[in-house]
Amino acid sequence: MSTPKRIYYNPKLKELAREFRNNPTLSEKLFWQRLKNKQIMGYDFHRQKPIGNYIVDFYCFQLMLAIEIDGLIHQSEDVKFRDYIRQDKIEDYGLKFLRFSDKEVENNINGVIMTIEDFIVDFEMTHPPNPPLNRGGIVAIPC
Repeated sequence: MSTPKRIYYNPKLKELAREFRNNPTLSEKLFWQRLKNKQIMGYDFHRQKPIGNYIVDFYCFQLMLAIEIDGLIHQSEDVKFRDYIRQDKIEDYGLKFLRFSDKEVENNINGVIMTIEDFIVDFEMTHPPNPPLNRGGIVAIPC
């Protein structure tokens, strides 16, 4: 497996991300209750994570996955276009995106969780875990 591209972030976004974490939308709050503490297949997610010059709603480093929950404002063509540009720039870091509407989360959270679990199963099938290092830090390769 290749080493992921180093992901930088604008340190000026840390305070804004903290503000977003302290004032979540209803759908973000509901979603976080199902995501935190490695509840989804043992993966660690973070909320309101700065990536580049942007903040993503939820992020998992191990999966290189960003999850966005879009409210009504994201239905306007102008915002959809900006979301597309933003997503494209973040995907340049090698991340994958899953998007859900806030109504999807509020009305069908189990379906949203199943979609994420399906993503994880596909990810694990195409990204086997790295073999453990033997003594001396050299990777043991089976013959």
